[in-house]
Amino acid sequence: MTDAAVLDPTDLANLPGLDQLQAMMDGRFAPAPIASSVGFGLTEVETGRVVFEGTPSLAMYNPIGTVHGGWIATLLDSACGCAVHSMLKPGQAYTTLELKTVFHRALTAGITVRAEGRIIQMGRRAAFSEATLKGLDGKLYATATSTLLVMER
Repeated sequence: MTDAAVLDPTDLANLPGLDQLQAMMDGRFAPAPIASSVGFGLTEVETGRVVFEGTPSLAMYNPIGTVHGGWIATLLDSACGCAVHSMLKPGQAYTTLELKTVFHRALTAGITVRAEGRIIQMGRRAAFSEATLKGLDGKLYATATSTLLVMER
């Protein structure tokens, strides 16, 4: 937590998206509850680009002994969505319309991964983004593309 004042949700909605994400990273506003529930967090943010990091535990396993695809998809959806979020104007919001995830290799517990989300195109009403999920060693685990609806709050 920094010395900056903690923001309430009303204050946050009046900021540009990049400032909202920065406030979450520096502790002036709580991150989305899903991040702590599934064990990942925002580590880098700039206009049109974000990075999340996480290390899955055994609690994220599916019955075949690897990290469940839903955990991976959640992380990639967050990266795609927050890349768009970083470009929102005050008073705007977004929602995912479509997420396509491709799983390149199995992920196991204890491997720290980075999901990097980037803008492909940002329009007035629709945005397109992509994300990659890689281990710290550079191995590619999954990729995603997303279409998002941009709207006024």
